[in-house]
Amino acid sequence: MNDESLSLKDKSIVVTGAAQGIGRAIADLALKLGATVTAVDLNAGALEAFRDEAGKDRVLPMIGSVAEIEFAQRTVDEAVTKFGAVHGLVNNAGITRPAMIEKMRVEEWQQVIDVHLSGSFYFLQAVGRHMLTRSRAGDKAAGSIINISSDAGRRGTIGQINYGAAKAGLLGLTMCAAREWAKYNVRVNTVGFGVVETPMTETIRSEKFADTYLAQIPLGRWAEAVEVARPVCFLLSDAASYITGQHLSANGGYTIGV
Repeated sequence: MNDESLSLKDKSIVVTGAAQGIGRAIADLALKLGATVTAVDLNAGALEAFRDEAGKDRVLPMIGSVAEIEFAQRTVDEAVTKFGAVHGLVNNAGITRPAMIEKMRVEEWQQVIDVHLSGSFYFLQAVGRHMLTRSRAGDKAAGSIINISSDAGRRGTIGQINYGAAKAGLLGLTMCAAREWAKYNVRVNTVGFGVVETPMTETIRSEKFADTYLAQIPLGRWAEAVEVARPVCFLLSDAASYITGQHLSANGGYTIGV
């Protein structure tokens, strides 16, 4: 099937946490679908290599922390200068600081909240302001924002209350923004993942824990990064023009009925 609505041609997409793993898979697929990408990460070397591989006319590397509010606005400003507009945002950047609840230090709690929840808000706000300005000026295709959540935010997780709380918070962030911005044709959705084959999930996929987790996944395997990139790019595209305020789980059936 050849459906032009699935294309991202002429769309400018900001992807946070784009240097590796899921973020890189989303950025790669967006490029293949015709988009230009503003790639955000702390890993300067990886971003610059990505730009050199894809071409300076297709990728704008932005090196910095999503937890810095000024950096979010600077990213939007530079993306608009280079590509003319921002049509999509994927809030994907993330870290983990695991510890059991009674042993978790305040710093470990705050670091994860700052990156996953506050950082997503900063970028959503900065990109959203730009999209609303365009919408008010008559642009009917204002844009699409996807917040990357997790099964940890819907079912809870052991040893990562900071991560689970932040990912649950992203569901509220999505629903509030979707309600406020629907009249401007700014769509806001969440995609939540289970266990994806990335460096961040090496511990869960280790011999010690693998059987326990796999037994709870009806499809019986881990997700590949490209498999979770596809639903994200679908929501960025015009094929999802009537979808907003939704939470899509790409997790092999781990949260059926939840």
